[in-house]
Amino acid sequence: MQDHIADRRLAKPNIKKPSFKERLKKDFDHNKIKYLMALPIIIFFLVFHYRPMYGLLMVFQNFSPRLGIDGSPWVGLYHFQRFFNDPNAFRIIRNTFNISIWSLVFGFPAPIILALLINEIKNKTFRRVVQTVSYMPYFVSIVVVCSLIAFFTQSNGLIPSIMETFGFQRDNLLANPKYFVPIYVISGIWQTMGWDSIIYLAALSGIDQEQYEAARIDGANKLQQIRRITLPGLKPTIVILFILRMGSLLSVGFEKILLLYSASTYSVADVISTYVYRMGLLNADYSYAAAIGLLNTLVNLVLLLVTNHISKKVAGQGLF
Repeated sequence: MQDHIADRRLAKPNIKKPSFKERLKKDFDHNKIKYLMALPIIIFFLVFHYRPMYGLLMVFQNFSPRLGIDGSPWVGLYHFQRFFNDPNAFRIIRNTFNISIWSLVFGFPAPIILALLINEIKNKTFRRVVQTVSYMPYFVSIVVVCSLIAFFTQSNGLIPSIMETFGFQRDNLLANPKYFVPIYVISGIWQTMGWDSIIYLAALSGIDQEQYEAARIDGANKLQQIRRITLPGLKPTIVILFILRMGSLLSVGFEKILLLYSASTYSVADVISTYVYRMGLLNADYSYAAAIGLLNTLVNLVLLLVTNHISKKVAGQGLF
């Protein structure tokens, strides 16, 4: 009798696991509304993001609009080899990394610092005014922004006039290769810093205020509170946004550079996106431009994966 009871305890119930199709159907039955709400987004990505990826086949062809993708001759990796043999390749890669890295070094911490400063403002009215003023440049058209930059940096503009009072020579700053990258980076920070600070302000509002009360009771000053409470509270947000930023490191603002650069600043301002524009649209060399664009995307993907891996090892947190 005891052996029979023991055998029944050891026997595993023969329960058949539902298949993926059955689980999906059950989940759909319980969440029909959610699936229907997500359907337009899924269709959008399928039509405008995944379907056009078929066109990437042209990077392995000498694409002709007359013949189409199906009829154009295949050339394999010829266009990639052509790019690395191009005398302009090193220059545009160097310029892209130069602008991207300086934008990352100075542009990424800027909204964090602004969010910390706004968070310390106690007067609610003044705080709203500061936030509104800092957001406004983000909504200004890039064409207007570039027109303002050109107006203030021309030889008789405001900024050269101010620089002249400090002993600098009056000059058209935007036409000077030495000043192009600083102008691009500083104007980019001015334009996006306020908008990017919103997510950090939201993260700051989620930090438990009792931690600050306890820290003040223990005698911690403001800097110690920021170091021990605020920054650790912002760490998850900072890590995620940094990984995402690295994933688009080489996607330097095409429109802004196109509107700002000139023949005199090609040596420092010509980047991958502007080179692709000239090769693809102006020279109608579609396969070559597509190959460079694909290469740029692959490098961004590698940077994203490497940054995410390092973040998980060092900070114990990653995007996926």
